[in-house]
Amino acid sequence: MSLSQRKPIAAIATAPGEAGISVIRVSGKDCFNLVNLLFKAKDLTSVPGHTIHFGKLRNLKNEVVDELLISVFKSPHSYTGEDTLEISCHGGVLITREVLITILSTGIEPAQPGEFTHRAFLNGKMELSQAEAVADLIHAKSKKALASAHQQLDGKLGEYVKTFRQSIIDATAMIELELDFVEEDVEFANMDELMKLLNNLEEDIEHLMETYEAGRLVKHGVRTVFIGAPNAGKSTLLNTLVGKDRAIVTEIAGTTRDVIDADWTYDGIYFKLTDTAGIRETTDRIEVEGVKRSQKAITQADLIVYLHDLSRSDEEQITNINALRNLAPETPFMAVGTKKDLTGEKTQTRLDLDITISAIEMENIDQLKKMMKERALENQHLDTSGLLVTSARHRDALEKTKEHVASAKRAINLGMSGDLLAIDLRSALQSLGTITGEITNEDVLDSIFSRFCIGK
Repeated sequence: MSLSQRKPIAAIATAPGEAGISVIRVSGKDCFNLVNLLFKAKDLTSVPGHTIHFGKLRNLKNEVVDELLISVFKSPHSYTGEDTLEISCHGGVLITREVLITILSTGIEPAQPGEFTHRAFLNGKMELSQAEAVADLIHAKSKKALASAHQQLDGKLGEYVKTFRQSIIDATAMIELELDFVEEDVEFANMDELMKLLNNLEEDIEHLMETYEAGRLVKHGVRTVFIGAPNAGKSTLLNTLVGKDRAIVTEIAGTTRDVIDADWTYDGIYFKLTDTAGIRETTDRIEVEGVKRSQKAITQADLIVYLHDLSRSDEEQITNINALRNLAPETPFMAVGTKKDLTGEKTQTRLDLDITISAIEMENIDQLKKMMKERALENQHLDTSGLLVTSARHRDALEKTKEHVASAKRAINLGMSGDLLAIDLRSALQSLGTITGEITNEDVLDSIFSRFCIGK
């Protein structure tokens, strides 16, 4: 659908609640004329773009709804590339809703989730990976996630993809030109040079893919699971880290019956902390289910923190530690001695502990925080000055591209015909094109933009 054919849409662009102002975004064909029916202070069709105008918004009964400001952005110089208005009204759930209802009464349609950014993509204002970065920017929960989203929004991933695509285009051109002159027996493709190009391309793609795991942790957070015997101090530590009573703490063993999640950010990294039910043999049906959920959480963790109560004997706690570790043997693991304030320095344990703490006295808590970050990222190269791949969709597209490049290399080594080699190269181009949106389909777009909030 061309830009001029899209119907106007409107939505609240700010979070609901009481505030100084709320913003309602309107975009699409005839939006200036339609809002003019309600806003008599200025003719919005005749004012210059990038200007702001004060006046009263009246409903179709000529009743004043609110005094507000309207910012005018004329196509193509707007976020969506269409004629766009941003209406700044008084904040508050009721008044904002009334302004939106008044706007919609003119025939303007309510926007769907992500529809403004979808239109920006369709109108060439941004590539698809940049559009996805808009959502990442909004939902970022740490400084490093924010920095990563900014990089992608600035087009860093697109620059990589364009470089990769150009290498493949150059290779494809050599092969297909040779195919055009097959009857003249003319060779344009130097297979040694072509193989070198593909080797370099494969290496560059692999290097970029290696950033995904670190990128995933930055974007989605480090899933950190606290495990241990009942009353080992898991809930107390979680509350200490997040700075509030998120989990119930009592001296009664087995107080925590289900997994409890809490968000925590440390040194720019987002952690999703999970307090679990104490691991022990029990006949209590509810507690048995809690233990099962604890074990499941362990298999999904990015970091496992085992808490060992220093005030109790080893025999009560260490029995199941090996079984717990075997649930996720590749996951980074920490053993932490707790309740140091009850035991002092005299505690002896057969368990090799990484650190001993007192959550009540805040002893060694800063050291624990640092250790948690280091252990979670011990196998990752985290450099937010360089590009991080944070999307599984992008990772999968790069993986498919790499597979096609490898297939092309095999074709060269086997002396296969140029037409078969060209098929592999074109498939690699297609896989890369899905990252930036040069090649896509409606199902992919619907999936991506449905995850956006309404108004963006």
